[in-house]
Amino acid sequence: MTDETVKHQIDALNDLLDSEREALLEGDLERLAEMLAPKETLIGAINSVPQDDLQGLRELDNKVKRNQLLLGGALDGIRAVADRMAQLRQVRSSLDTYSADGKKRSIDLRDNTTLERRA
Repeated sequence: MTDETVKHQIDALNDLLDSEREALLEGDLERLAEMLAPKETLIGAINSVPQDDLQGLRELDNKVKRNQLLLGGALDGIRAVADRMAQLRQVRSSLDTYSADGKKRSIDLRDNTTLERRA
């Protein structure tokens, strides 16, 4: 592989990592999924030959680490939403109360059951 080809692949990966960052910041998960195969291909091609451009590789490494942090944050957000949705589903199907002695009690609600609140 020529030096020009390697430089072109490094530049392509650099651009792809910038696009990946934008997709992460925008929450565009579909676009992230589409970028996975080309990113793996470029990384594999770059890793398959000895590298002389250490500065270019450092820049790529910094971008990969930056994107990993963003991806970790995105995953934390997705988990938080999933947990919250599970809590909301539970609220719709049961009611948690506490007895006079402080013990927690759960009352299952049916779809046709209504709860009347009195002031």
